[in-house]
Amino acid sequence: MQVDVMTTPQPLREIGDLARRTQAAHFSGMLFTETGRTAYLNAAVAAQAAPGLEFSTGVAVAFPRSPFVTAATAWELQEATGGKFRLGLGTQVRTHVVRRYGVEFEHPGPRLRDYVLAVKACFAAFRTGTLDHHGDFYDLDFITPQWSPGPIEAPDPKVDVAAVNPWMLRMAGEVADGIHVHPLGEPGYIARQVLPKLAEGAAKSGRSPEDIAVIVPVMTIVGDTDSERHRERELVRASMSFYGSTPNYAFIWDEAGFEGTTARIREKQKAGDIAGMAAQISDEHLAVFATESTWDGLADALIARYGGAATRMVLYNALADPERIERYGAVAQRISGGQSR
Repeated sequence: MQVDVMTTPQPLREIGDLARRTQAAHFSGMLFTETGRTAYLNAAVAAQAAPGLEFSTGVAVAFPRSPFVTAATAWELQEATGGKFRLGLGTQVRTHVVRRYGVEFEHPGPRLRDYVLAVKACFAAFRTGTLDHHGDFYDLDFITPQWSPGPIEAPDPKVDVAAVNPWMLRMAGEVADGIHVHPLGEPGYIARQVLPKLAEGAAKSGRSPEDIAVIVPVMTIVGDTDSERHRERELVRASMSFYGSTPNYAFIWDEAGFEGTTARIREKQKAGDIAGMAAQISDEHLAVFATESTWDGLADALIARYGGAATRMVLYNALADPERIERYGAVAQRISGGQSR
């Protein structure tokens, strides 16, 4: 199991130093979310600064970019990293896609499925010179040598998708190379939903579930005293309330025994009560959805919770305090090197 760090994209002049520190701390790689800055440019700069790492977008927004543009960008990053780049794609939510990016959002699940297949068709076209994809949403059949990046020595980039609901999980198992589990994806949800639905999708396309990477972000609360852990506990509580406000994720809380959590969070959200949103996440929620431990016990605790399911573990808040990156790196080393005790 590889262990990465998750980070929001930084100003380009700063990301190289962060990448070098991440590599020096012996993490496996860096996973870039996409918010106000693009994940791709950060990955490119980080790759030049720390060539020993692996890089992924986790996740880049798909629909505002054409499949060809996304494929060409991923192709260049795969070439630049010597085959150490994974393309992670997601739909985002309707409001962002329609009102911020100004593109269509209808049928997001089937559209993303077609998008993944179109991107892979572009990869094939870069090697063969023939582009031939005809789906329900994208028709691509024209490429010339002048407008193709051409073959690269590295294999095609892996294409991963973010998925939460059962349909999307099955789709990921059918057409993608990996799945980005949601940050609320506690072990019970992974066992009940993620792994079985991925297996169903893989069977549909004649693949083994082992062919599909399971990329799991984990929220940690770590310290050797309760006072040390208190601050992180409150930060994680706030993060969970943010994610938990999305109606599509309500079933994750419900299945874990916390029915009505999303409704209660949204009530506070509509009133503009940010503190009230976080207050809906109890210590019982944290015990299920986060991993709390001393530093010495963290590697064991994470392996016990996710070792049987995750291909790649992503430490969600390892970079929240830059002074502790080396301590988290030591935990990552123990996990990826099998040195848990």
